Order: sequence, then C-alpha cells, then structure tokens
Amino acid sequence: MKSTIVALLLSASVAYSQDLQPAAAKSDTMPSPWKHTMIVSMNITQVSFTDWAQGGENALAYALFLEGKSLYTQDIITWENSYKLGYGQAKLGSQSIRKTDDRIDFESVLTYKMGVYINPYASVSLKTQFVEGVKYDATGIATPVSNFFDPAYITQSAGFSYQPAKEVKTRLGVGLREIVTKSYTAYSDGKQVEVDGGFESVTEVGWTVMANVVLNAKLELFAPVKQIDQMMVRSDNTLAAKINKFLSVNLNVQLINDPKVQARTQIEQTLALGVNFTLL
Repeated sequence: MKSTIVALLLSASVAYSQDLQPAAAKSDTMPSPWKHTMIVSMNITQVSFTDWAQGGENALAYALFLEGKSLYTQDIITWENSYKLGYGQAKLGSQSIRKTDDRIDFESVLTYKMGVYINPYASVSLKTQFVEGVKYDATGIATPVSNFFDPAYITQSAGFSYQPAKEVKTRLGVGLREIVTKSYTAYSDGKQVEVDGGFESVTEVGWTVMANVVLNAKLELFAPVKQIDQMMVRSDNTLAAKINKFLSVNLNVQLINDPKVQARTQIEQTLALGVNFTLL
C-alpha cells in the first residue's frame, strides 16, 4: 500500500517537472493539461513587557502554511493532487518552545468523466506530521504522544463522485485505511500496522461568500466494516478574508472524532492575520 502512494507521488512529481520545461518546447496551439497553484502563508505574533505594572508574559509565536494543487484535465480524465503542510511554534514567558501546529496532508483523486454529474473515481490520501508531539501536565512535564509517521493514516478507495454544483462535490466509495505506528500504538489498537476495510465518504465545499471572502470546507468519513459503529469523522474548515494582495485573515477549525483514539471530539481552532505569497 505504501508503494502505491510512492508511485502516485513520483508520477505527480515527474508530470509536474515536465510541465515546467521551457515554453519553447511546447506547441503554441496545445495548452498544457496541467494547472498548478501554490500559496505560502506566514503568521508571526510578538508581545513584550518591560516594567509593566498590570502584569503579563512575553510571547512569541509563528506559523507557516503551504497549500497547493496540481490539476490534470484532458478529455475524460481528471487527476487532482492536493497538499497542505503546516507548522507552528510558540514561546510564552519562561516556558520552553512548544508546538502549536503540525500537519502533512496529501490527497490524489483520479476521476473518469463518464457522465455530467456522477463519475467513477479512485483515490489515495496520506495524513501525518513532521516532528514529535507532546502533552503537558499541570506541572509542565512533557509526555510524548506522537511523531513523524507515528501515526500515519493512509486511505485508498474507489467509488463514484457526484458534483451537483460548481461549489459542491462529494464522493462515496469502498476502501482500505491503514494506520501506521511505531511507538504510539494506541492509535492502532495496540498494533504497529492496522488495516481496516470499510466505506469512505468525502464532501468538499468551495464557496465564494463575498468578493474577498472564501469558505473551504471538507468533511471526511470512514466506517470500518468490522466495527461500523466506530466511524471516524474529520472536518477541516477555513474561512479566508483577503485584505489586499498579500494580507489575509484566516479562521480555521478542525474537528476529529476518532473512537479508536478517544471518546470525545478533538477540536483545533486558529485565527490568524497572515502574509500570503502566490508562488504558482
């Protein structure tokens, strides 16, 4: 299963590099079937106090985020490769530097355009993180709870997609979810690798609320056949307001409900003023 992902990523890389060859090598009458977008965001927050009578803690925080998409469209084939990478840290007062964001999210979806609204698809996705993650107790003692590819969630599926409107697309299929761990096997029922067959549903919304405000929402569901009541729910929602060419305000809310990890729903909320650079 890992080899499938590596092959897809290598294929995307090769196709991407070929598309970036000098324009002279391309025909003037044949536009490239590839369309690439890439945006880098940087957020920095700093607070400093000197002889401040009302009290307070010095603080420094930063966050880096990269989001991109490579879309191949030709005849009856659509191949969409998307990725989101994020990392952030913060230091409050005399505390040690602590991680505030860490994500690696890749997805590749190949669609055969059989009809206008309903089309078969095959997809693969990978979700993990860059570095070690820890939890702190009331005394500030850190306990490691995750690391790079520990866990990693790999999902491969096939089924049918449905797009009733330009702003909404959804897909439903059967697939395999592989949870890969090394030291933190609590994510995979005590095993280093757990493979579940089940049903996958993914719904995406891209809605231009106003001329400078965009809502991007994604809801992912995976229900294992052997434990249909242990459905994993993951929701990633971003409301972005563009101030000018380089500045934007972003509100991101992530929800994860994974009974294998814990009974309660995990929530992460980020509100940031960022500097954006469109690279592609």
